[in-house]
Amino acid sequence: MTHAFAFRFRGPAGGLAVNLRAEVAPPESGIPPHGMQIHGKIWLGLPAAGLHWEDAAWLAFGVSLNARALSELVPDGVLILVSSLDCPLSDYRSEAAALAMDGWLHERFDLESSGAAVTYDASRGGFAFSWGGMAAPVWQETT
Repeated sequence: MTHAFAFRFRGPAGGLAVNLRAEVAPPESGIPPHGMQIHGKIWLGLPAAGLHWEDAAWLAFGVSLNARALSELVPDGVLILVSSLDCPLSDYRSEAAALAMDGWLHERFDLESSGAAVTYDASRGGFAFSWGGMAAPVWQETT
């Protein structure tokens, strides 16, 4: 069954908004051709219509923030099938896809917080993302 999650963050100069729709399936149901392995038996299936590479990468990073906990919770594995990722262009940065996936996972599974968050920091030029002690992905500096 598809589960929808709306990520919202409001800052003094706008905000971030992402709507994510996804469902969970066992990996035995078949990994789609547009799927990717995140960790062990944790898989991510992207929308068949495709996504921009940065959105796909950030969704995968959002899963990776929780991959070890998911592996312990669901040792037989899990396939997360994303059906849509929508956002108003005026309220979007691709990093927000990771936060949307993180929030979706925490609503769908009983997981401890990954520590991923966003704040507004005018001294850093706007939104500042933190990844719960994990290093930022290498492509973040190029976006």
